[in-house]
Amino acid sequence: MGKLIEEFHSYREKMNKKILAVDNKVIKRIYSADALTYIDGALPAKTKEMLGLVSSMVLRCDDCVKYHLEKCYELGVTKEELFEIFSVANIVGGTIVIPHTRRALEFWEELEETNS
Repeated sequence: MGKLIEEFHSYREKMNKKILAVDNKVIKRIYSADALTYIDGALPAKTKEMLGLVSSMVLRCDDCVKYHLEKCYELGVTKEELFEIFSVANIVGGTIVIPHTRRALEFWEELEETNS
């Protein structure tokens, strides 16, 4: 596993355990609603993850971008589709999204290298 991916997984797992250990009903429900949002429904999970990626890029949340990039990769998003996602995010979010696009591409390339 690549360094960026390992750091992301390790930190996310450690902090989620701490947050969920508090046993706050609202936070647990938010986590559950988040997970349920991205399962197949009227829209397939792949489409929902692509929407999540665009939204995360526009909102400039690098952790969310990484999460959705990995899910998109797992669901078979192609590099050509990825660049169309980037295009939508940049047109909606403006040039402030460009740095997030750079980091997103770097993370995607690590996903490709790790899984090839």
